[in-house]
Amino acid sequence: MELHQLRYFVAIAELRSFTRAAERCRVSQPSLSQQIIKLERELGQPLFERLGRSVRLTEPGEALLAQAQAILRSVNEIQERVVAAVDPQQGKVSVGAIPTIAPYLLPPLLKSFRRQHAGARVSVHENLTDPLLQGCLSGEVDVAVIASPPHHDLLCSEALFTEELRLATARGHRLLKGSAVALRDLAAEPFVLMNELHCLGEQVLGFCRQEGCEPQIHCQSVQLLTIQELVAQGQGVSLIPSMACESDRGRKCSYRSLTAPTPTRTIRMVWHRDRYQSPLLKRLLQAMRGLSRP
Repeated sequence: MELHQLRYFVAIAELRSFTRAAERCRVSQPSLSQQIIKLERELGQPLFERLGRSVRLTEPGEALLAQAQAILRSVNEIQERVVAAVDPQQGKVSVGAIPTIAPYLLPPLLKSFRRQHAGARVSVHENLTDPLLQGCLSGEVDVAVIASPPHHDLLCSEALFTEELRLATARGHRLLKGSAVALRDLAAEPFVLMNELHCLGEQVLGFCRQEGCEPQIHCQSVQLLTIQELVAQGQGVSLIPSMACESDRGRKCSYRSLTAPTPTRTIRMVWHRDRYQSPLLKRLLQAMRGLSRP
């Protein structure tokens, strides 16, 4: 059994695809398939069910997956410890963030971090919450920035800051004329919201329903920038995180705070409870603790 075989196996198991696993591992698909066949022969068990283009783990495959991931994590930790022993400034770290955080928080954070750690290799993963948490569990992601509690025994989380969700409207909208606006005042307004696959979409729906306001969803998107553009065109109103409001330097939309209870979200970082933390990763975590709402 070879390490590269375990890497191929884990990649296929995580991606559910031989093609995408080959791309991740930077090998040809025939080479990857041949190594998996060798591994299956050595173990005397089929590891995958191949159903057309889809792939599913067999019971022996499920049993192997956790052990293979643990072995690969240990190998990575050995490499990280050796590098850190030679030069704590060197090494690599991977940071992930959800799409409603990544473009606003990561660029300034990483610019400052790279200036202080010029020899560091930093990889960035932008994805939805569940894939990022899976990345933390598998060791692909060292630390992830999300906006909801992780709910997993092997993951630690720490709140970084809480930010307000502001009402976004087109310029000149009637809601801008009053002295105050509450969530219940939005009941008759068409909404432009994040797709519910994103935690922000779920959070906005939850806030509205808590206040007895069932949003009339007119448009949905997977990008905050698209939502801001649609709101600016008068397609509806939305609730936008403060960091995204402040990045709208051209002020396409108008933004205002809602009266209490003001909707907010808590930004937190998440990491694996048991994984080795290199000096470089510890410095990155410390830099993240110094973040405040931009």
